[in-house]
Amino acid sequence: MPKVSDAHRRARREEILAAALRAFTAKGYQRTSMADVLAESGLSTGAIYAHFAGGKRELFVAVARTTLLRRNEELVAASSGVEPPSPGEILRIVLGGVLRDGIEPRILLQLWSEATIEPEILEMVHEAIGVVRTSFRAALERWFVQHPEYAPDGPEAAAERILPVLLGLGQGFMVQHSLFDGFDAEAYLDAATAVLPS
Repeated sequence: MPKVSDAHRRARREEILAAALRAFTAKGYQRTSMADVLAESGLSTGAIYAHFAGGKRELFVAVARTTLLRRNEELVAASSGVEPPSPGEILRIVLGGVLRDGIEPRILLQLWSEATIEPEILEMVHEAIGVVRTSFRAALERWFVQHPEYAPDGPEAAAERILPVLLGLGQGFMVQHSLFDGFDAEAYLDAATAVLPS
């Protein structure tokens, strides 16, 4: 039997995660079954469980982790330029990436809800948000270094002070996008950017 390459395994894993994301987006975490993921992917049960032996919960955790880590990669790339992004631009990069990926913000709401009662999901949220917080903090520090007028007590302290506010604005975006009819994402981002240092 020919050996399956690492590239093939990664591609198959991505294919399964994309199918799981579509299934979770359509029906929500609680109402999505493994049969839904199988139908969405067109793969066999064995093919999916070979990559995700933990079933639906492991898939949900993997989808959320992939989403959050992708935002981290985008932020690191944007922050490596000559002019680092401002706090408002950081928010736009992260939230814009979620929407570009086709991630329904309600998936993240479901994730946070499940994290309040599922220790495994809570642990994953802490892990992934820890990575995001680190990249947010690094991007903010780089910006404050170049804009010391906003950081009288130093860039590290300024970044630490604004970080929970920036995260809260992102979470508020997700909540309102998910719950309120007629939510204007661009107007929200414009208003958030206006109240942040720039």
